[in-house]
Amino acid sequence: MMMGHAKTEDIEIFLTVVDTGSFTGAANLLNQQVAKVSRAVSRLEDTLQCTLLNRTTRRLELTEEGHVFIRYARESLNTLYTGEEAIKLLKQAPSGHLRIDAASPFVLHQLTPLVGEFVQQYPHITLDLTSHDNIIDLLEHKTDLAIRIGDLKDSNLHARLLGKSQLRLVVSPEYLYQHNEVAHINDLSTHKLIGFNDASKLNSWPLKTPVKLNFHMTGSSGETLRQLCLNHQGIALLSNFMIGDDLKSGRLVEVLPEAIVTPNNRESIQAVYYKNSAVSSRILAFLDFIQPRLTL
Repeated sequence: MMMGHAKTEDIEIFLTVVDTGSFTGAANLLNQQVAKVSRAVSRLEDTLQCTLLNRTTRRLELTEEGHVFIRYARESLNTLYTGEEAIKLLKQAPSGHLRIDAASPFVLHQLTPLVGEFVQQYPHITLDLTSHDNIIDLLEHKTDLAIRIGDLKDSNLHARLLGKSQLRLVVSPEYLYQHNEVAHINDLSTHKLIGFNDASKLNSWPLKTPVKLNFHMTGSSGETLRQLCLNHQGIALLSNFMIGDDLKSGRLVEVLPEAIVTPNNRESIQAVYYKNSAVSSRILAFLDFIQPRLTL
């Protein structure tokens, strides 16, 4: 018996089930009934003559055949989507609501300076910018696009690497004037260091030579740490995207530039999103606009 060809809609629904982890999550995202989602996956399995998902009362798991199929399905659909979006952009400008989330320093120093030009170029897109310094669930927060800093954990989200932002040890000139020189990595143990609270991994600095770090003060976000540095409270390790202008103006200076291991797992800046055709033209328009204009 010869297999028929799978319907694109059924493949899209299957991928959404895998991405959201449940039939209910996929139904909510696609604004469809759970029964319709379940039938689409069953129809796809019948067409392929194999089981793609093992269903239990607690969770869904891809079968071996499911793992094989999903790689090709994603690649094929992404190629198709790219072609469709290219045609749409030729015919009409993207429009509608686009909710974007990023850590507060990224919103303040990278996104807000670009908003004016973006809305001029895409007047029919309404932007909604939110800032969370912790990773959020896109579905729970009804967010279309999130920009995340650092390597991504295993994720079912689609991701685009926007670039890399180098980590720098920075301090105000006034602080250095009042304290001892910072000439060697070991000197850090004698200085006031500023770190993050409730984020132990961010306080593990990627130093070429390990040093015990004692933090004199902590803050909840990179922007708080930046402000503390500007107010002469000590030395912090911050991404270049938020302190580049401070370094150019002399408000902050870099110390021990050769002490940080680079590349490291905190340098990547990535955009993540669910592939939802209803908003994808807005997402791609935004990413294509900001990527060459970011100052990472």
